[in-house]
This record gives sequence, structure tokens and C-alpha cells, in this order.
Amino acid sequence: MNILILNGSLDRREASTPGKLTAYFKEHLEALGAQATIFNLVESGIPLFDYTLSKTPKGVEVMLNHFRHADAHIWLTPLYHGSLTGVMKNCLDWLELSSREEKPYLIDKLIGLVCWADGGQAMQGINAMDAVAKALRAWPVPFSVPIVRNALFTGPDYTEISQEYKNKFNLLTGIITSKKVVTI
Repeated sequence: MNILILNGSLDRREASTPGKLTAYFKEHLEALGAQATIFNLVESGIPLFDYTLSKTPKGVEVMLNHFRHADAHIWLTPLYHGSLTGVMKNCLDWLELSSREEKPYLIDKLIGLVCWADGGQAMQGINAMDAVAKALRAWPVPFSVPIVRNALFTGPDYTEISQEYKNKFNLLTGIITSKKVVTI
């Protein structure tokens, strides 16, 4: 199984929250036998969405290839003013180029959603990503992880992901890799 980890942050530091989260998800997914690819928007070269361009930008071609070939995705974003980051939304808007393909957008792909915030409002980011994923014909899994950032890390220097969040991340990856979607 090929899982795409979409880092919706522009923070490129390995020791940052998105750096630690993407590394954790990649390591855990690979331990489960999945192939995990991290797609960092900060390194993607994706320009502002412009459907009038006569040629698709190289960064967009690379992104579309990663998104198409992944069996499932995990989307990670910090909460920015009540939503996902603008750069992440811009990236997802480029999926419009797939609208005339046999399997357009993200049809039938499972999407795991993770958002962090300094306060307790990360669910707003989850809700925003959920709406976008559904508009792109994907299936957000019924378990998402809104993170209160000050509870995410533990240890003497607050650099280790807490066991509480490791358990939640492991549950999310377990759902995605088993392709078992819980229905109510």
C-alpha cells in the first residue's frame, strides 16, 4: 500500500511540529509494511492556481503524479485562521486539472486528517479539510486527530511525541492501512 503524507505547512525544519509529525507517520507506516511518501509543500514549487496556463507547471505535474498513485493520504496542517493553510488549499485546487480523467480528483481514496493548534480549535482545520476532501470525491476516514499543540510533546525538553498522540496516530494509520472504514 502506498500512502502519501501531505505536509500542509511551510515550516521546513526537521525539529518543527510538522517535521516531527511527518517523520513519525512515515516511520510508523513503513513499520506496518506500507510505502510512505512525504510531500512537503514548501519544497514543491507549486505556483498559485491558474487554470488558464497553457502548460502545467513541473511542480504541479509531480504533485498530481504523487496524488494519483497513492492508495491513501494523510493530510497534516496547522490551523491558520480557522482553516487549513492557504498553500495547502492552493495545492489541492490544482487537482482540478484531473477533472476530465477517467478517475478524476481523489475519487475513492481514503484520507486521514490531522490538524494542530496552540489552543483547542484544531477541529476547525479538520472540518475544513474534510469539506475539501469530500468535494474532491475522497473518503475522509471517520477518525481524525485534532491536536492541542501544548499536549503533543512530552519529555524533559518537550521534543518527544506524547504516548496519547502516538496512540491516536497509530489508530488512524491502522484504519487507513487496513482499508476498513467504520460505519455507524
